[in-house]
Amino acid sequence: MRLAVLRRVFALAAAVLAGAFAVLPAAAQPVARPVTGTRIEKAAGEPANWLTYGGGYDSKRFSTLSQITPANVKNLQSQWVLQDNVVGVWEANPLVVDGVMYVTQRPNDVVALDAKTGRVFWIYHYVASPDAKVCCGANNRGVAILGDTLYMGTLDAHLVALDAKTGQLLWNTAVADVKAAYSITHAPLVVKDKVVVGVGGGEFGIRGFVAAYDAKTGKEAWRFNTIPGPGEPGHETWADDAWEHGGASAWMTGSYDPELNLLYWGIGNPGPDWNPAQRPGDNLYSDCVVAIDPDTGKLKWHYQFTPNDGYDYDSVQVPVLADIPWNGKPTKVMLWANRNGVFYVIDRVTGKFLLGQPFVKVNWMSGFDANGRPIQTPQPEGAATYPGNQGGTNWFPPSYSPRTGLFYFSVWENYATIYRREESKYEEGKTFLGGGFSVLSPAPGSPTPGIGRKSPINTWTNETGSGATVAVDPHTGKRVWTFPQFDVTEAGLLTTASNLVFTGGREGFVYALDAKTGKELWKAQLGGQINMAPVTYSVDGKQYVAVIAGRTLVSFALRD
Repeated sequence: MRLAVLRRVFALAAAVLAGAFAVLPAAAQPVARPVTGTRIEKAAGEPANWLTYGGGYDSKRFSTLSQITPANVKNLQSQWVLQDNVVGVWEANPLVVDGVMYVTQRPNDVVALDAKTGRVFWIYHYVASPDAKVCCGANNRGVAILGDTLYMGTLDAHLVALDAKTGQLLWNTAVADVKAAYSITHAPLVVKDKVVVGVGGGEFGIRGFVAAYDAKTGKEAWRFNTIPGPGEPGHETWADDAWEHGGASAWMTGSYDPELNLLYWGIGNPGPDWNPAQRPGDNLYSDCVVAIDPDTGKLKWHYQFTPNDGYDYDSVQVPVLADIPWNGKPTKVMLWANRNGVFYVIDRVTGKFLLGQPFVKVNWMSGFDANGRPIQTPQPEGAATYPGNQGGTNWFPPSYSPRTGLFYFSVWENYATIYRREESKYEEGKTFLGGGFSVLSPAPGSPTPGIGRKSPINTWTNETGSGATVAVDPHTGKRVWTFPQFDVTEAGLLTTASNLVFTGGREGFVYALDAKTGKELWKAQLGGQINMAPVTYSVDGKQYVAVIAGRTLVSFALRD
């Protein structure tokens, strides 16, 4: 008997060392239908599920579920709770497929559970290389699914495929060199028969890229370098050899238009981050949205939000795709609230700039030229730049409601930064920042004035200011309403066909707001800051809203 127990213990230890650990209870996981490309393409037609990071290829985060309404939302109550075992900010986005939820935990666990009861079916545990480095937390924001296979990026820049029924590892592909501080922290995106990921590590002097892998084998199909090399269009926007370690990481999930067959991805800041003089030129394709042919990886068009960025204004925000009237004509547009404090409307067919309107205080630019290029106004040494390095908004996912025609996102108000510029020398695996920053102007009544967190550059920063959820009219870029919060907010958004907006805040509240007016209709204190957008789904005819706060995932539904 003792020998048998020891054998099981050694087998378990071997599994952990191999990087995979599956826990299987006595009862089997319910059988879900394979998630075909057609199902993902038509995700809006099955609102009981949440099949991609953004709810669908268009990333609207809008659901046609309407059981929960402005009239009864006050009757929401917790149905079940999942507690994360890992300390740190939990930024994952769950998928829900036919009653089964798949969610990642820090740093690289995948959990399959019953979306109705919260019961765990299995857990896959990936052990990353000890060489893994990330600038801003050991985050993992979710998985993708195709057929019966789940896909997850890892902190040591691998892409793994798992059996969705059992959690068993199917294949493991190295995407980039972990010793050079490459990483993957976002949810992959499945397009046709490929799995698309981008890499993080811009603060360590990587050369960024977006790549596609065969969904069955894990073999690389194509790679688009976000910094063009010699002989490639855009290389002339880099001086000398600055392109070799120019950053331009791609650390959030993109979007896809099946009709146009175009893949859209947001690209991060150039490196070194805060010293643009060290890398003269526009530094393409940093701070851009790029439109890529998903079959070949070839660039179709790009638009650059902040050329020669010296403010750390990563443009990795999720592209939101909508069809709206523009100048009296139906137009395929991309809606984008950028970290640089400006809301944009872009023609997603051609990449043409249609609108740019600041949504917070902005002084790094004064307007746009005839081609939609920002007219930059660098501030004098010692003066504050608005918005600050955390931006007017950041990576947290926005939402667009076709019912109201409004675009919803979280903003940071009253935020300013003074930048320090200095020369940086590249060393593999070490930070490559070109200076630093300090934050000014705490908001009156801020709960922690003068208290900050230590940044990667050993500068104490005050993450001060106030937060708000806002609704913007895409035709004007102007706010329709503002829901202020006492503390800053890093929560994403969810909208529904019953004209509800769900979001949260750092102080631990999850909110339901009236999508037309911004009026608070319901809130619940969950005891931890909310860094991810809620999702909604339905099981056995009952609508649920799931939200992560602190180290807890809570699923709500109406009282019976």
